[in-house]
Amino acid sequence: MPEREGWRALVPVPVVDMKLLRSTFVIGGFTAVSRVLGFVREMLLAAALGAGPVAEAFVVAFRFPNLFRRFFAEGAFNSAYIPLYSRALEGDGENEAREFARDTLSVLIVVLAGLTVLAQIFMPMIIRLIAPGFVDDPGLFGMAVLFTQITMPYLLLVSLTAMMGGTLNAHDRFAVSAAAPILLNIVMISVLLLAPPGAETTGLWITIAVPVSGVLQAAMLFWGCRRSGIRLGLRLPRLTPKVRRLIALGVPGAIAGGVTQINIVISQMIATLQDGAVALLYYADRLYQLPLGVIGIAMGVALLPALSKRLRAGDSDGADSTMNRAIEISMALTLPATAALIAMPGLLVEGLFQRGAFTAENAEATRLAVQAFAVGLPAFVLIKVFSPGFFAREDTATPMKFAAVSMILNIAIGAAAFFCVRDFAPDRGHVALAAATSFAGWVNAILLAVFLKRRGGLNLDKRLMRALPRLALATALAGGGMAVIANYSSELTSWAFESRLVTAILASMAGLTLYALLALITGGVRISELRLAFTRG
Repeated sequence: MPEREGWRALVPVPVVDMKLLRSTFVIGGFTAVSRVLGFVREMLLAAALGAGPVAEAFVVAFRFPNLFRRFFAEGAFNSAYIPLYSRALEGDGENEAREFARDTLSVLIVVLAGLTVLAQIFMPMIIRLIAPGFVDDPGLFGMAVLFTQITMPYLLLVSLTAMMGGTLNAHDRFAVSAAAPILLNIVMISVLLLAPPGAETTGLWITIAVPVSGVLQAAMLFWGCRRSGIRLGLRLPRLTPKVRRLIALGVPGAIAGGVTQINIVISQMIATLQDGAVALLYYADRLYQLPLGVIGIAMGVALLPALSKRLRAGDSDGADSTMNRAIEISMALTLPATAALIAMPGLLVEGLFQRGAFTAENAEATRLAVQAFAVGLPAFVLIKVFSPGFFAREDTATPMKFAAVSMILNIAIGAAAFFCVRDFAPDRGHVALAAATSFAGWVNAILLAVFLKRRGGLNLDKRLMRALPRLALATALAGGGMAVIANYSSELTSWAFESRLVTAILASMAGLTLYALLALITGGVRISELRLAFTRG
């Protein structure tokens, strides 16, 4: 049936696209719950620690092992593991796939356990590297070393969780692995509510909560595998041909898939040279991570198995359609979030964080960083969408090269801009770091798109080319409406029980509702497609 203009048009949509959208909503739904609980966690953390030295020590301690969580749990490790496991499952049968999974699990435990022990021994050297600004403050430096030693076992636990989650994903079972991070936030929220008074005590308690949550997540995924009939066990580590292939693909895949987080860690290193900047960037990071996690990461996790299956079946048209719909869906959901973070970041930051030890000055400094990160949000999401186009073809080297270019740009531009801005505004250097991360993200996304197109993995269809400008128009108009809402935030607060948090929630709901209406009116989104997405085929 030929495509008709207008938002009421009924367009035939391949079943695989609907399955992709449903999988994305399953993953995104659980991720949304996790991120909302994460905001509750950050609100309590900001009230208890503000942007002071204990907050900075905890952020460094949490981010170092959490960097590996980003690599493994959010698709980078699985970018190599899922295609290989799926090939063994479909080509060699369940027994061979199970043997590969057991070999992978055994090697992973030995390698990561060794890495964890070495990190514990050399932690003072590591902190000197990742937080050079802490060296001149012995108290802060010692606290960062202790906190990071406590959190390091989380690296091993969450990596095992991710490997088991990838196995479930290859069987099209996404719910358990997507829900596991919720446990982290539940544990940390509970600790923040129960911790005795005192910033250092609270910091220590919340640090201990990190590995405790890792144990619970690993147990949950092990239960999920058993419940799905996937029997994982341990054996003596063996570097089989499949495991060696996994390592060859997985290392560059981890670097490529985790480039955004690597850039943030680099920014953190430089930020330690400005008092409070590490914590300010952390709080800003939490805001834009909500749409990135719910949309970009969820889409990437769902997209990789779908693309791998299409390509193994020789269905290049189906692979093209899947990639086009992934871009369309992710941009339809990302653009309004970008508009909100640019148009009313002050309202969001004040509502979420400004209480207790988190001052109005902290809120203003965080607001500027949020806007700088928001400019790069569509790029960060597109990286998660384009990368599976290479990973599904067992090419992890190319994205790694682009990730390296992105990192070099981020370091060079970020460092230069940080020191230049700091000369004029000593408390605004962190904004330059956020802007550099966004710029590097756009360079990475563009390089991935250009080379994926050259290799025949990105062929934009008429439907996508029709939808994107309409979505952009709806976003621009909705962004203007959000800016007006933010301009009258004081008046709105008086109607919202004098609560900036309630005001921020209501303003966000109003802005997103406005965008949804405009997207339907312009034809960027169609009701018929949404209806099909939730109809089991």
